[in-house]
Amino acid sequence: MSFRVVPRSALAQVVKSRARRFRGSSLLISGLLLTLGAVLAQHEFASSRVFAQQRPEPPPVTRLDGPNVVPDDARYRIGPGDVLSINVRKASELSGVVRVDQRGMIRIPMIEGEIRAACQTENELAHQIATLYLEYKKNPSVEVFVTEFQSRPVAVIGAVNSPGQYRLQKQVKLLELLTFAGGPSAKAGRIINIIHTGSPVKCEDRGTDKEAVTVESVAGYKLTDTIKGKQDANPEVHPGDIITIPEADQVFIIGHVLQPQAIALKDKTITVSRAIAMAGGPARDARTNGIKIVRQLGDGEGKQEIFIDLKKIQKRQAIDIALLPDDIVEVPASAGKTILGIFTGALGPALSNGVVRAAGVP
Repeated sequence: MSFRVVPRSALAQVVKSRARRFRGSSLLISGLLLTLGAVLAQHEFASSRVFAQQRPEPPPVTRLDGPNVVPDDARYRIGPGDVLSINVRKASELSGVVRVDQRGMIRIPMIEGEIRAACQTENELAHQIATLYLEYKKNPSVEVFVTEFQSRPVAVIGAVNSPGQYRLQKQVKLLELLTFAGGPSAKAGRIINIIHTGSPVKCEDRGTDKEAVTVESVAGYKLTDTIKGKQDANPEVHPGDIITIPEADQVFIIGHVLQPQAIALKDKTITVSRAIAMAGGPARDARTNGIKIVRQLGDGEGKQEIFIDLKKIQKRQAIDIALLPDDIVEVPASAGKTILGIFTGALGPALSNGVVRAAGVP
């Protein structure tokens, strides 16, 4: 084996060169590590921000009179007789079902005294109960649901297709309630009335135990305006209201017409010629120059007979008389006794207190 002797000066140069190369590599590695650390730190900070946005801290429970509670007047407000389901999460001993008494008050576990539930929404009452339970539970989560709506009954009667009592679950207007009742029937008259009987609880005085004084009043509206949704004829319905549509006044077309019937007097004036046309017109054996109107006189004064000639009315040679409520129009046969005469013959003079003959009638 042979050895090569390296001069000391050359060896020193090699050592210095190796040292410079090692020192450069160390600086490069250190720089890379610092850069990698900064990237990781930035990524961790960004991840923590995203996580914070996805998992916010639960908001503290605020009282009803605080600025964060905004009452929603469009939602159902609890009233006397309603049944409530109160659910306190992770606290079954505080949960349960309760009925609101006639003063609008309820009692709940662990809370002394009564709580006013009437006139509050479900969310408002849940906030109030959660506030009261802060003494027993940290950040209690409370939910309130109305399971039986008993406090807002309204009645719809009269000439509607589905009369009955309805229990409101929200604030409704007259037209919407009328649709629940199936709309007006064929016998409906010209008006719709709302009888306000008053409510046992006055929601304008929320937060007090003062009961409202029952005020009874009647408001009438034109039925056609209500059906059209006109604002002045479509008010809000209140608990205890009674909505009634009286049946229309009627006239009766009998005798020798194709379709004898009762005709409702609604918005438009109905004349005798129009009423006969609505009954299908005279039959072939009808005597049109002796048509008789039997009219009820006011204050029990009896009846009045008015004779008309339909042909002269059609030629505009006689007045087409407007019919009044309860008028009976009889179209007689061309020969023989009239149907109305047979039916009312026994009444004698009471039926014919006065006989009026229209112009042109022989």
